[in-house]
Amino acid sequence: MREEKNDIKPVLEIRDLYKSFGDNQVLNGFNLKLYEGENLVVMGKSGSGKSVMIKCLVGLLEADSGSITIKDFDIVKLGQKELDVLRTEIGFLFQGSALYDSMTVRENLNFPLRRHKGKVKASESLESSIIEALENVGLVSAIDLMPAELSGGMKRRVALARALILKPQIILYDEPTTGLDPITAKEIIQLMRDIQKKYHTSSLIITHDVDCARVISNRMILLVDGINYAEGTFEELSASKDPKIKAFFKN
Repeated sequence: MREEKNDIKPVLEIRDLYKSFGDNQVLNGFNLKLYEGENLVVMGKSGSGKSVMIKCLVGLLEADSGSITIKDFDIVKLGQKELDVLRTEIGFLFQGSALYDSMTVRENLNFPLRRHKGKVKASESLESSIIEALENVGLVSAIDLMPAELSGGMKRRVALARALILKPQIILYDEPTTGLDPITAKEIIQLMRDIQKKYHTSSLIITHDVDCARVISNRMILLVDGINYAEGTFEELSASKDPKIKAFFKN
């Protein structure tokens, strides 16, 4: 497998992360490093701990032990106010898009801008920030629509625009192609690639979609039994003879 980038400091690092629910040990010393400008895919079967890991990462769940460092800050040790500030550096595309049903597309995108006014440059208006975000996903024409008027793919695009609105350095994608038809899934993956290229974001992508992983990943981690079981490029991992690794790449 590919050697770690030992001479480069990661923008995000998880060390020895443990999390259990009663007798169910979900994370069992999980480790991860995300480097600047890369797309890192984490794959795991249902119930493997992917969602628990990402919830610990954004502070929605408290880990039993371990550290999560983002831009030199250990989020486990941060207070709520400090954590809220750090979260503005992280965009999060939720699996179900998580748009506010009672708000228009414009209002959905305006919500994080109003909440974090300090992140908007003085030379930019809220409206111009919204337009730019929608231009990035090709949906300016939907600005005054309600979520109920959008297709599944359009909702995912709007959610991606919202994740980008504060121009975060890190983007977390939670199953970005789940529930989408193959054509729309490919469009979302291409958008993710375009955004990474335009803004040089560092992306952590949680997925079970092998096609998504093949196209988008610079590097992959396979989460098995609560640990980082294997790590490498798609080509390296898909060529493995290890039965646990081969199981991820079966058609």
